[in-house]
Formats: sequence, structure tokens, C-alpha cells
Amino acid sequence: MEEHAVVIVGGGPAGMMLAAELALAKVDVAIVERRPDHELGDSRAGGIHSRTIELLDQRGVAERFLEAGQTVQVGTFGTTVMDMSDFPSRHPYTLALFQDKIERIMGEWIAELPVRVHHGREVTGFAQDDDGVDVHTSDGEPLRARYLVGCDGGRSLIRKAAGIGFPGLEPTRSNLIAEVEMTEEPAKGIRHDAVGVHGMHTLEDGKRVRVVTTEQQIGSGDEPTLRDLSESLIAVFGTDFGVRSPTWISRFTDSTRHAAAYRAGRVLLAGDAAHIHAPTGGQGIGLGFNDAVNLGFKLAQVVRGSSPESLLDTYFDERHPATARALRYTVAQTMLQRHDERTQALIGIVTELTAVDAARRQLAGLISGLDIRYDLGEGHALLGRRMPDLDLTTAEGPRRAFELLHDAEPFLLDLGEPGGLDITPWADRVRRVDARYDGEWEVPVIGAVDAPAAVLVRPDGHVAWVGDGTDAELADALTSWFGPRSSGG
Repeated sequence: MEEHAVVIVGGGPAGMMLAAELALAKVDVAIVERRPDHELGDSRAGGIHSRTIELLDQRGVAERFLEAGQTVQVGTFGTTVMDMSDFPSRHPYTLALFQDKIERIMGEWIAELPVRVHHGREVTGFAQDDDGVDVHTSDGEPLRARYLVGCDGGRSLIRKAAGIGFPGLEPTRSNLIAEVEMTEEPAKGIRHDAVGVHGMHTLEDGKRVRVVTTEQQIGSGDEPTLRDLSESLIAVFGTDFGVRSPTWISRFTDSTRHAAAYRAGRVLLAGDAAHIHAPTGGQGIGLGFNDAVNLGFKLAQVVRGSSPESLLDTYFDERHPATARALRYTVAQTMLQRHDERTQALIGIVTELTAVDAARRQLAGLISGLDIRYDLGEGHALLGRRMPDLDLTTAEGPRRAFELLHDAEPFLLDLGEPGGLDITPWADRVRRVDARYDGEWEVPVIGAVDAPAAVLVRPDGHVAWVGDGTDAELADALTSWFGPRSSGG
């Protein structure tokens, strides 16, 4: 039986990001993916927001994605674009890049780390015991893992087999999305009506057209056909534009569900296996990436034995509330796509409110993910938030804060007198960086904050402790996040 420390079921964006995090932490990880390779066959989702780009920047690979896509301001609430170009981030924009390209780049990256991917194999079930999980596959060759993570989508077999509930909202509408050819000139742009949103644009090859349309009634669970798409277009535009030769056609709904737990023993969930929602607002890939970087370092430390298994409970404690906020946004944004008379009245009020700068910043922070704050208790405004990407001066020369996270390792940034803070008992796990920074500390949405003397930064880029130059409570933070002091420390 082939054995790994962690087996991930599902090789989509969340699964690959989690695998990358574990591989960087030197944990033996494998992905089981039923597709024969990383090629999707369709483009699917169309973008990632600021905080997601920052996560890739923290690992030193953001440029690979930026070179393949286009930066735009498209974060919307109602019909208003929440411009975030003035946010204190190196990436204050959305990256327009379809999921097929995202997955291709991700696949190339994890191959370099490397990560073992079992393509063309499907997980059919599992059985867990006190020491690990036996993973059953379609080819009859079982795998053994200390931990199993389901990144296998909204219909997750892992979630269902683990007995984890998936409460939420039933669908109120369905949409068709497709890439097709048309004999007539397509109607460019976006159209709203009492049913929902409709739009089409010509793709790079100049032949195919990407179409999104809201169906007049909620579609069945069957695979949609070209006839379904034709009928939906005729109902909205009076013509189907001679639609033909579909590359792919898919259906999605506004169903919104959130797992009641992210863990059952040695089985965990991430990405769409833990939460589904309408793609409105482009939250899906970002939520999965944030799950992955939050879970990755915690699972790695538990596997290595440096932290107790109870650290895994903080994954749900932190990610569930943050994801719930994002799901609330997608529900609201989906409702605002219906332009009947009553909803238009609401849209008018929302448009007036979003003209207020404070409201614009608040909503842009939520949409971009830059406002995420994990509840680590009372204290400095930085506590629990993402570490700003400061331009630091160190003994080795100028360094960006995000560069210090390229290996997915935590660090203590000491901006006071060198050697003032002693982390010797954790030196095998936490890097110490003495540096200078004389600029302003700015945080998205809230603005300027008091400059700290020292910060402890987790591998996911979030601040775990803020100091005033003394080591008060530093040992407690180090123990909580990176395990007890080493023997003799």
C-alpha cells in the first residue's frame, strides 16, 4: 500500500495550493485527481482578487499569473465598481484570468516542488482509524495517509462520507454559461432584466463567444444542451444569434451552502467541498486559496509533531467566519442582478451608499479579501490581519516582507534594538529578522496604524503577535502557533 503523510482528493485550485503549502513545508503529500491531466477543457471561472494575488506573491510565483492575465477594476456591488486602486497593496486590482490557465500554471508550479499527482484515479471511499486513513480508489490500489483532505468540489464525496452536514440556501435561479460560435453578430456587453443577468463577449480567437444567461425557470440537474441555451437566448434577446458548435456548456445556480464542520477526525475539507455559492463576484478560487494557506502550515506542524492536533481546530475557527462573510456578499450581489421594479429601488439606494468613500472602502476590502481579520483576541489593529508588504532594510540588504514568506515559514520581525527579543527555544521553527522600517504602516479599509516594535508573522501572512519592544506574551504566541519550546530552551 502506497503511503503518504497527507492525501488530497481533488486537483483543482484549492487542492493544488494546499499541496504546494505542504510540499514547501517538507511534508510528504499526494493528490488524487480523476482527470487525466491538468487540462480543464473549458475556461470556467474568470479571475482572482487582490488578497489571492498577494498569497501567490508571498510564495514568489505571482508574476507567472500576472503575465498570463490582465489587471482590471471589476469588484462590484450592485452595479457600482468598487475601485480599490488606492488600497495599500502592491496588487490593488483583480486579475482577469480564466481558471483553465490558472490550473495550468499551478500544475507547472507544483511539479517543480515536486508534488506527486495520481491522475486518472478516482477516490471511491475511505476508512479512518486512530493512526490514519485508508483511501479506496477506482483502480483498486489503496492509499494510506495520516490525514485526508477533501478538495473535491461542491458534490464532495469526502464530505458526504465523513458525515459532515452542508446546510444553506436552496437555488432561486439557474444560469447557463458556454463557449460557442454564432452565425450572427452577438449582442456585446451585459444586460439585466427581472430574471437576472445576461451577457456575451467574443474571445481572443475572434470566433468563439463566451455566453452567460439566466434561465427563465430553474434548470433541471441534467447536463444542459445547445437547445437549452438557444431557448434561453431567444427568451431574452428574441434570437439565439445562430448559436452553434459549443466547446462546452454548463449550468450553475445561486445555491449557497457552508459545511457545518471542516474536520471529522483525520479528514478535513477545503475549497468548494466546504462551501459553494454563485460565482457572482469571483470569490470561489480566492476562498479556496485562503483555506489552503490557513490549513497548510497547521497541518504541516501537526504532521511533523511540532504542534498538537488541537491546532487543526483553529482552521475552522478562523476560516468559517471569514468565508461566511464572503458568502453573504455573493448572495446579496446575486439578488442585485435582478432588475425588476422592486430590486431597482434597492439598487438605487445601494448606488447612493456606495458613493460614500467609507462604504466603498468597506465593500472593496470584503470583495478583495484584503480586510480579512482572524479573531486572535484584543490588541493592536494588525493582530490577526495580513502583514503589510513593507520595504525593509535588513543586514542582507533591502527585502520585501512578502519575500520572507517565499518558503512558507514563520518569522519574527524585530524593528527595535537587535537581539532585544529572544526566540532561541523556537529558532528551529521560526526565523528571526532584524530590520529597519521608517515608513507608515497602512492597513486596507482602516488606514494608518501605530508602528509596532515587532511582529510575529505566520506562514499564511497573518500577524500572530504585535510587540512594543518587550517579549510580553511572545512566548505564549510562539507556543500557540508553532508548538512548545524545544528541550533545553
